[in-house]
Amino acid sequence: MANQLSSNKESNTGLLIAGLRTAADNLRKGAFYAWGHHGACNCGHLLQVVTRLTKEEIQTYAHTGYGEWTEIVEESCSVTGIPLGLLITELRSLGLTNTDIHNLEYLEDRAVLNNLPGGFRWLKRNQREDVVIYFETYANMLEEKMIDEIEIPSFDMIPSAVV
Repeated sequence: MANQLSSNKESNTGLLIAGLRTAADNLRKGAFYAWGHHGACNCGHLLQVVTRLTKEEIQTYAHTGYGEWTEIVEESCSVTGIPLGLLITELRSLGLTNTDIHNLEYLEDRAVLNNLPGGFRWLKRNQREDVVIYFETYANMLEEKMIDEIEIPSFDMIPSAVV
């Protein structure tokens, strides 16, 4: 059971890494970006990748609640089954917490900012280039953490072949 839970966590982290990288690539290639648009903001771009919904569909679902993603996530329940809840559930299924969702939208996670190429600096939440570098840095950090957690058996743990 523990191996299955670990495998699911790794799988979800892998999906989050892939989603962040794809969203960053889409933004780099000129995908529509507007921080004030629920379907085309920071979280909106990640949701487009992981749900395969359009920015318009995400916008429609998001408007079943009020406010920005940070406010929406606080007001929603992941078990309600309402469309907005499904979007939040999708982000949470990737392993994101409410704080992580807030940090993605506002580009504020200090650990990510400390690992930016060139060192720490504050980023602007509504600047495409800043979102790209934040998403890529976050994906790199998650990937490094996954690699660090891989247990490689030592040679003395490997059964010797019978000759």
